[in-house]
Amino acid sequence: MFKLKLVNLAAVLIPFIGFGAALVLLWGIAFNWVYLGLLVGMYLLSAIGVTIGYHRFFTHRSFKTSRPMVFILAALGSMAVEGPVLQWVADHRRHHQHSDEEGDPHSPHLHGAGIWGSIRGMWHAHLGWLINPGVKGSMRYIGDLRKDKLIRRMSKLFPLWVFIGLLIPAVLGGILTWSWAGVFLGFLWGGLVRIFLLHHVTWSINSVCHIWGQQPYDTRDHSRNNVIMGVLALGEGWHNNHHAFQSSARHGLRWWQFDLSYVIIFALSKIGVVYDVRVPSRERIIAKLKA
Repeated sequence: MFKLKLVNLAAVLIPFIGFGAALVLLWGIAFNWVYLGLLVGMYLLSAIGVTIGYHRFFTHRSFKTSRPMVFILAALGSMAVEGPVLQWVADHRRHHQHSDEEGDPHSPHLHGAGIWGSIRGMWHAHLGWLINPGVKGSMRYIGDLRKDKLIRRMSKLFPLWVFIGLLIPAVLGGILTWSWAGVFLGFLWGGLVRIFLLHHVTWSINSVCHIWGQQPYDTRDHSRNNVIMGVLALGEGWHNNHHAFQSSARHGLRWWQFDLSYVIIFALSKIGVVYDVRVPSRERIIAKLKA
């Protein structure tokens, strides 16, 4: 448990330090279109690994795909530095079973009443649960995934994919600028800053999207739809929709609820890369709405 705390603390603090360093370097204009491209490109790739891979595929099985695609999704998700795929899925499945009740790894609603209880709950849901992991997902939540040799292997290789996810922007930064400064700044912007931003967007689904937003569907918890998180988290911010229809590959159920992750899944289904995509019928969606 102590080792896990240290690893999680490092995963939180190192990107934060990198983000601070990047802000300092901005004073000297150590930033250009190359580093912006690396930041956005690596953010999208690793975010897709989490939203489409870790979440909608590995956790909820909202579509099916080929073995090479399973490999790609696990690799991209690992590059987000949010934990090995087996641990991530175990935590998330436990969250759904005990959402906002005792046993939920990261509910903001179990830490007392009043303003202090709200602050403690927000801190715990956002990142405190990572640093002090009292309740963690157990292996009984991932029996199906543990039977898959490829997924077990990819989970064990998590540190390698973290390293590769940091190496790619560093190498590209060096090649595109033909300088050692480009290597460092590529690592900084496409690596540490990208991880910092994606971490806090992902963690905001656990905290912000269980406190602020709309709740159009009857669920047993405090999940909310949050427009800002819907955009930044590539559709994950339509969180009440997701809790109402957990196995749905589509989280943005209304025409105006932009869900980039589902747009990508839909496009991949049209070219045969993914199939058996699960989306609730219009009748089910209407029936679940609050009266």
